[in-house]
Amino acid sequence: MLRLLLTPVLLLCLVNPGRAESDLVVEFVTVEQGPLVFDAALTGTVAATDTVDIGFRQGGRIDQVFVDEGDSVTAGQALARIDALQQEQALHVAEAAVAAAQATEAQTRQARNRASAMLDRGVGTRAELDATNQALSSAQRGLAQARTGQDQAARALEDTVIRAPTDAIVTTRRVEPGQIVGAAQAVISLASSTGREVVFQTPDTTLLRRAIGAPVSLQGIDFPDLRMTAHVTEIAPLVDPATGSVLARARIDDPPENFDLLGMAVRGSVHFPAGQGISVPWTALTAVGHEHAVWIVDNDRRARLTPVHIERFADGSVIVGSGLDAGQIVVGAGSQLLYPGRKVVDQHSDAGAQ
Repeated sequence: MLRLLLTPVLLLCLVNPGRAESDLVVEFVTVEQGPLVFDAALTGTVAATDTVDIGFRQGGRIDQVFVDEGDSVTAGQALARIDALQQEQALHVAEAAVAAAQATEAQTRQARNRASAMLDRGVGTRAELDATNQALSSAQRGLAQARTGQDQAARALEDTVIRAPTDAIVTTRRVEPGQIVGAAQAVISLASSTGREVVFQTPDTTLLRRAIGAPVSLQGIDFPDLRMTAHVTEIAPLVDPATGSVLARARIDDPPENFDLLGMAVRGSVHFPAGQGISVPWTALTAVGHEHAVWIVDNDRRARLTPVHIERFADGSVIVGSGLDAGQIVVGAGSQLLYPGRKVVDQHSDAGAQ
């Protein structure tokens, strides 16, 4: 006896041929070749764009430290002081030297004035006037030297206190009262109160050559609602031998106000420019055998399965290396319902919207 085996599709056609052949509403995606972006997910730490280590011009014993780590300081604010006993004594000596030089200059000036008056009256000599002029000139030089010494002593005393060069945040306090420090030894580290960047460790790839200026999307790890944007400003020229990665810095474009970002851990998605190519949504991807494929819409609006070569996967899209040409139409959302030859209509067209 002859048995007729009906497939579900054929059975549907016999029961309701109009419904089986109705156009399937899907998403039409026009293939375009344009700039590609490679997204790299990284984790980094927020740091200040400008940092400075502050130290004393001369060594000595720490007398006081006025700030702690995390304190906000203003320009000119005192940060720390060393024992100033020697500098104070030196200033007193310099002031005494200035007073003595002023007295000597005044005496020699009076002597010169008397010699000049006596010469005018005819009872003095030109030699005496010349001698007093030389003595006054020498006294004036001595007074100038004494004042220079006084200025140096005053600056030395002033240098016993280090002050903030600008508005900043104390990031490191390296000394305690009683500790002996040397000249120019780092005592306190400051971070500028404005300007923040994220420091990343990224794998070494060829994309790094074009990474300067690449946009970065940031999200706080401990504060998921905190979202910011940044752009890459620096790529280290060498690979760190300890980590096998490359140091990258990205300046934050829109840091929030009244929120301390220093030291915060963030997730970053670096959008590296990756040349030109074809990108299709991941919903368009299917398979035929062991190969990747997409559904192409022909001129008569019938779907045709075409193998493609995938170069790489991106966030929400697929980068196609070969198999598609610009101008072709592929099916995005709804492709899972297709079979070869099925007529389709764009969901955004008038027919698809009905």
